[in-house]
Amino acid sequence: MADTDARTVREQWGSRFGFLMAMMGAMVGAGNIWRLPYITGENGGGAFLLAYILLLFVIAVPGLMAESVLGRFTNQGVIGSFRSVFGRGRAEGLGLVVVLVNVALMSYYAPIIGWTIYYAANSLLLRFSQPGFASEAFWNAFSSSPALTVGMHTLAMGLVGGVLLFGVKDGIERVVKWMIPLLVLALAAVAAVGLTLEGAMEGLAFAFTPEWAALTRGSTWITALGQALFSTGLGWGIALTFGSYLSKNDDVPLGAGLFTAVGNTSVGLLAIFAVFPLVFAFGLEPSEGSQLTFVTLPQVFPQMPAGPFWAIAFFVGFLFATISTGLAVTEVAVTTVEEETRLGRSGAVGATVGVIWLLGVPSAISSEVFGTMDFMFGNFGLPLATLLIVLTVGWKVGPERIRVLALNRNSDVHIGRWWNPVIKYAIPAIMSFIIVYYVITNVASSFARTAGGLALMAGLLIVAVIAMETLRGGGEPTETDTIAGDD
Repeated sequence: MADTDARTVREQWGSRFGFLMAMMGAMVGAGNIWRLPYITGENGGGAFLLAYILLLFVIAVPGLMAESVLGRFTNQGVIGSFRSVFGRGRAEGLGLVVVLVNVALMSYYAPIIGWTIYYAANSLLLRFSQPGFASEAFWNAFSSSPALTVGMHTLAMGLVGGVLLFGVKDGIERVVKWMIPLLVLALAAVAAVGLTLEGAMEGLAFAFTPEWAALTRGSTWITALGQALFSTGLGWGIALTFGSYLSKNDDVPLGAGLFTAVGNTSVGLLAIFAVFPLVFAFGLEPSEGSQLTFVTLPQVFPQMPAGPFWAIAFFVGFLFATISTGLAVTEVAVTTVEEETRLGRSGAVGATVGVIWLLGVPSAISSEVFGTMDFMFGNFGLPLATLLIVLTVGWKVGPERIRVLALNRNSDVHIGRWWNPVIKYAIPAIMSFIIVYYVITNVASSFARTAGGLALMAGLLIVAVIAMETLRGGGEPTETDTIAGDD
C-alpha cells in the first residue's frame, strides 16, 4: 500500500439534498423491501416491528452519527480513519476488517441486485400478467440457471461500476437524487391500491398487532438487531465513507442520524403496507420467508386491476432501492483502494468491482453458499465491524471530544451529553450481550456454523492486524494522529 499523505483536494457532495438522498439510498435497499416484510412475517408481526424500531433508534441512530462524524473529522476512508486515530501499523488492521466485511457483504448482496434486474425487466415485458403464468416455476427456472443468475450478477456489478466511475458527486449523488423519490412514490402507489382490496386490513392487523410473548424470546431481539444493522448499514463503513465527503459545514446529526433513521423506518413501513395487504387480500401465507417477494407477490399482481402497472411500479422501485444500496456499499471499498494504493478512480473501481464480482459468483449460483455467507457475515462479521467503529469513537477518540468538536458543529439538531454514554457503554454492551446470547442459544443446534462463524471472524481480525503491521511496520502515530483524546 502506498503512502497517502499527499492527496489532491477531496471530492465533496454537491448539495445537502444529494447527501441526504445518498444516505437514504444507502440504507433503503433489499433490507427494507425484501427482507423486512418476510422477517416480520416469520417473527410474529407487530412484536418484531416494535423490537426492530426500538433497536433502530437506540443503537442505529447514535451509531450512524458516530460513524459519519468519524469520517468527516478525519476526512478519510475506513483505513485512513483508523490510521488517523491509532497511528500506522497493526491498528490499521481494524479498518481493514471493516472493509473486508463490507466486500464480503456486497459479494452476496450483488446477486440480489441481479434478481431485481431480472424481475424488473420481466415486469416491463408484462411477463407476470401472461395467461398461465406460474410464479414458483418462474423463480425456480431462474434461480436454477447459472447462466441467468451469474449473468444478472455480472450486469448488476457492471451497472454499479459504471455509475461509480463518475465519482461521488457526478455518479452516486446524480443517480440517487431521482431514484429515491421515485422509489417512495412507487411503494406509496402500490400500498394505496393494496389497501383498497378486501381483506387488506387483516394484513395490517397482523403486521402491527404485537404478540407480546415474542418480546421475551431472545431470537426476536437477535433478528431485530440483525435487521437494524442490515437495513441501516451501520458498521458497513458506508456512513464513515459518505461522512468523509462532507464539508465542515454540513449537519451530521440531521443527515446521518435522524433523517436516515426516519427515512429508513418510513420506507420499511411503506414496504409492509405494500406487501401484507396484498398477501392477506389474496389468502397467501405471510411467513413465506425469502420467497415472499419473488414467488408470492408475482401471483398477486395478475389478479389486481391494472396488475401489470402495479407489478412494474413495485419491481422497478425495488430495483432502484437495491442499486442505490449497492452503489453505497461498493463505494466504501473503492474509496479505500483509491486512498491506500497508487490506483486512480478508474483503477480502484475496476479492481473493487472485479473482486466483488468474483467473490459473488458462488452466491449467485448456489443458495446454500448465499445462506452461509449471510449467516457468517450477517450474524458475526457485521456486528464485529460495528463494534470496531463504535469502540474506536467511544474509547479512543472520546465521545465528548468528537461531539463538541465535530458532531454539533453547524448542526441544526444539537446532540446533548446523553450521546456519550450511549456510544461508550450502551451500544457495545447491548450488541455484545445479544451476540453472546445468540452464540449460547445456537451452539447446540448449529454448532458447526456457529463455531465456524466465530472462528472466521477471529481469523479475519488476526490476519488483518498482522497484514497491516507487516505492510506498515511499527505503530508510531503519524502527523494526522491528532483526534484521539480522553473525555
